[in-house]
Amino acid sequence: MTASEPQPRRVALVTAASQGLGFASADALAAAGHDLVVCARDPERLEAAAGRLRAHGVEVAATPVDVADATALEGLFGLVDERFGRLDVLVSNAGGPPPGTFADLDDAAWQRGFELTLMSAVRSLRLAVPRMRASGFGRLVVIGSSSVRQPLPGLVLSNAYRPALAGVVKSLAVELGPDGITANLVSPGRIDTDRVRSLDAGRAERTGRSVEEVRAEAEASIPMGRYGEPAELGAAVAFLASEAAGYLTGQSLLVDGGLVPTLP
Repeated sequence: MTASEPQPRRVALVTAASQGLGFASADALAAAGHDLVVCARDPERLEAAAGRLRAHGVEVAATPVDVADATALEGLFGLVDERFGRLDVLVSNAGGPPPGTFADLDDAAWQRGFELTLMSAVRSLRLAVPRMRASGFGRLVVIGSSSVRQPLPGLVLSNAYRPALAGVVKSLAVELGPDGITANLVSPGRIDTDRVRSLDAGRAERTGRSVEEVRAEAEASIPMGRYGEPAELGAAVAFLASEAAGYLTGQSLLVDGGLVPTLP
């Protein structure tokens, strides 16, 4: 390729991308000019999301995948190879693990959380790294949770497995720095998604209050005084995926409106 020829667009894979934080991440990457491969479990919702992403003028390949299924993940990366022949950005996202206290959860719940929250990311990262090493460029972004800094009531699975992801990302940053690949964790606080609204509804039912009261109480605990918008998290993901973030790696970036008052 000569200097006068146009550079090919970067290619990003975003998992669990039909709604919420996954879609917001894919949308921000599409707006930044990335071609995309996206997946989710619901085919109809996924295709609707893909149509919205294509409105940015980029190529989008969409396929139904349960990210907790190791074989399905391998097929997803095969689609990346077949459709684009390269991978520059991975955004590893998955639906939140089941809520519950320690006493609520049996072995099956722990195993489901392990496969969905931890191993879906580990496997995706393992599949992405050789593809990025081949080109000498890569951006690995894992969607976590503010539970990596502060445990959340009634979400013991998230409290256990999300910090494990932070350890994986820290390790990868050291191992992959010489290859020109960055690895970062984006840790949302209370973002206005179906997941958070569902958690609010569950808390309202348990405490005999209205959902509006529960939300108002939660918003009052956030210095910014409101829930975040999914697009605000998407913007952080797009920055970490950019050329400008080439010296930023091994970080756990809280996107929480100041909710979690911990030191690094």
